Amino acid sequence: MRMSMISAALVAALVGYGASVAIVLAAATAVGASPAQAASWLAAVSIAKGLGMAFLSTWTRVPVVLAWSTPGAALIATTTGITMNQAVGAFLLTAALLIITALLPPMRKAVSSIPEGVAGAMLAGVLLPFCMAAASYAGTDPVFALPIIAAFLSVRLINPLMAALAALALGLALGFTLTTASLPAPDIPLNPFVFIPPEFSTSVLIGLGIPLYLVTMASQNLPGFAVMRANGYEPPVPQALAVTGIGSAISALFGSHTHCMAAITAALCIGDDVHPDRDQRWKVGLVQGAIWISLGFLSPFMTDVLLALPASIIGTVAGLALISPFLGAVQTAFTPDHTRFAAAVTLVTTASGVAIFGIGAAFWGLVAGIIVALGDTALHRH
Repeated sequence: MRMSMISAALVAALVGYGASVAIVLAAATAVGASPAQAASWLAAVSIAKGLGMAFLSTWTRVPVVLAWSTPGAALIATTTGITMNQAVGAFLLTAALLIITALLPPMRKAVSSIPEGVAGAMLAGVLLPFCMAAASYAGTDPVFALPIIAAFLSVRLINPLMAALAALALGLALGFTLTTASLPAPDIPLNPFVFIPPEFSTSVLIGLGIPLYLVTMASQNLPGFAVMRANGYEPPVPQALAVTGIGSAISALFGSHTHCMAAITAALCIGDDVHPDRDQRWKVGLVQGAIWISLGFLSPFMTDVLLALPASIIGTVAGLALISPFLGAVQTAFTPDHTRFAAAVTLVTTASGVAIFGIGAAFWGLVAGIIVALGDTALHRH
């Protein structure tokens, strides 16, 4: 095993974890997860994707890198009035849809037929409130927010990938030096899992389960497959969707939301600098898998650490980490001229937070955008 492969996998794992763990914790908090359930959530999703990428890389002999759905976590964090049990029911629906997509090519074609601009706008609408929250905390809690923002912007000039990790590190330092919070004792139980029985609510299944599936497919699975193709690998699409769907279904019972293909961190792990022999790069999946399984068992300690911090620190770090995904989503939303207006309708509807019949704004934003896009298409045909 080459040292370059180990170092690339370690950097990718630390960047992926540090840049978005605050967002996952915010999602757990939004659905009322207890500290033990939040720790189980982090442990289950980390271990499931670690096992998944090791299995897929060994099976297909191509470097498959998985990630938890960061946009999906942001979507969950914007929901209100949902219990943890109802969220688990929605996670199971999302996992089932991934499995069905793996088995049915028409399903994959149907998802791909959603206008790219509309899908990007839905994601942008989900992420916008988080990005705005970081700016809000600069006004309401400047002692914590302003130094974190300054550190993020400074590090970004040198290494954009490390900016969110630097913001989290400074947030931890400020939280445990400027408040009465004390660093929790290391807690690494052999069994970090908490079983959470699902509850199936129609409004939650439609308002969270379906948008979570669409956000995961559009913003992570499809770009993840594209990154593999750009590096000369044919992605194992059905296998990856099936494995992540089954893994997500099992881990959902312990509170975990969906895991999926990685894009940004995958690009760090499958390039020429990782291994000169491209036929050997599949082993990076084994290294990444081992690292993420280890991080999974550390989740109870990390959950205790993050929950001890002021909300302004977590909110600022999460908002800053989502600026780049928000920028990418906006570019995707408004680049196609023919769906630009439909994308605007989708974005404002999603960002509004409107809930109708108990169904969340992301679903209605997608519906509104598709209706407007179809209407514009029909008009232009005549």
